[in-house]
Amino acid sequence: MSSWIEETYRELREFYEGKRVLVTGHTGFKGSWLCRMLELLGARVSGYGLESPTDPSLFDVAGIGDTMDSHTGDVRDLGHMQEVFERVKPEVVFHLAAQPIVRDSYKDPVYTYETNVMGTVHVLECVRQTGSVKSFLNVTTDKVYENKEWEYGYRECDPLDGYDPYSNSKSCSELVTHSYTKSFFGDGRCRISTSRAGNVIGGGDFANDRIIPDCVRAAGAHKEIVVRNPYSTRPYQHVMEPLLVYMVIAMKQWKDPGYQGYYNVGPDDRSCVTTGQLVDLFCQAWGEDARWVDRHDGGPHEANFLKLDCSKIKSVFGWHPMMGVSQAVEKTVAWTKAYLEGEDMLQVMDRQIGEFFGRQQ
Repeated sequence: MSSWIEETYRELREFYEGKRVLVTGHTGFKGSWLCRMLELLGARVSGYGLESPTDPSLFDVAGIGDTMDSHTGDVRDLGHMQEVFERVKPEVVFHLAAQPIVRDSYKDPVYTYETNVMGTVHVLECVRQTGSVKSFLNVTTDKVYENKEWEYGYRECDPLDGYDPYSNSKSCSELVTHSYTKSFFGDGRCRISTSRAGNVIGGGDFANDRIIPDCVRAAGAHKEIVVRNPYSTRPYQHVMEPLLVYMVIAMKQWKDPGYQGYYNVGPDDRSCVTTGQLVDLFCQAWGEDARWVDRHDGGPHEANFLKLDCSKIKSVFGWHPMMGVSQAVEKTVAWTKAYLEGEDMLQVMDRQIGEFFGRQQ
């Protein structure tokens, strides 16, 4: 595996050096990490997204916007996005902008659909009108599949659906992407894929209603961690795992259109754990007598069992997860404690990215 990541790093560095890359949703948790990883590979990174979605936010505490070309805008605003595309003239586009919280989608389904469906339409329309774009990746979610609560992982050929407004809107985003690909990009001038990732964790996620940020807030305040459903099973992975895959897909399909398609990216089976097991790992890594309590709040429907089959991406690209769930939690706790101690968080990110690629920045 070490030789694979070394070879992949060299190929990524050679490809992204000097490339104009646009990331939508760049102020979010995943967007911030992706922008920094791309910058360290030598890309000329621009971003289009809302103001930082949380306070505090990774984008702000690490000063991500200080080192890149950041544009504040809403993916629902087609005209403004067209202006940014025309100015930036991106060659590679990663679409991460979304309303990403299941519970929030129940509270405001209209905004969720506007952002996740029409937002995707607007981005694809900008790609269609911008001749410089040669590679586009739409990042969706493992929740796009019709969930039957079965034991085996969902494969790329399984039917899409999505129960709640968030999951369903991301399924619609997939269908929009498929339609645009067939309707407007048959000439091959821009290669297009979608990637469906499992639950990600990592330093700098301050979102509401996510288990690791909830753990961080409670442990940092020396309070009990409240867990709504400790028995739900999810594929947890460190945020850098899918981001690496996104960058590889965009690079590979640029070089060879045969790589276009739909890709799951998630952890191995041993990292598909229950929420209770994940919080146990967090408490062990955090120390300081961190503890949790089971307190179901009778909230809206969420899937109990969800797992991805990632055999396609392993076969096509030779990829395997770099970290297990325990190491992912340890990295997250290390980042968080560095933040609480007032360290330079851009340096901490750079160090963790360097360790991930098997080199020191």
